[in-house]
Amino acid sequence: MREPATGELRPEIPDKLYFRIGEVSRLAGIKPYVLRFWETEFSSLGPKKSGKGHRLYRRKDVELVLEIKRLLYDKRYTIEGARKYLDSRSHDAAEISADAPASKRSQLAMLGDSVPVLEAIRKELAEILQLLS
Repeated sequence: MREPATGELRPEIPDKLYFRIGEVSRLAGIKPYVLRFWETEFSSLGPKKSGKGHRLYRRKDVELVLEIKRLLYDKRYTIEGARKYLDSRSHDAAEISADAPASKRSQLAMLGDSVPVLEAIRKELAEILQLLS
């Protein structure tokens, strides 16, 4: 599946509630020890643990892993830079939804994880407009 804003290939995430570390590792194309390391570096990445101690990642965790991988490997961010980027993005989304009227907040809630994609599209359109001016 290609990302609309960038055209990059992104793996299809199966429709499941929980993923084990091996599944996430295969989906993201990284080793399990890298995922365990990222858990220590990114506070928002915190899979639940089963009764047996197995890590259980939710879909949003898998999407976050793919975003972290994109920032670190494709965009060449440092870990600190990626952490700051993700923190600012979540802060901006919270700020937008807090300032928006109730009708806009419900629309933003329906968009969910599409907000960063829409922001990227908006930025690209603004750049195109600037080129045309």
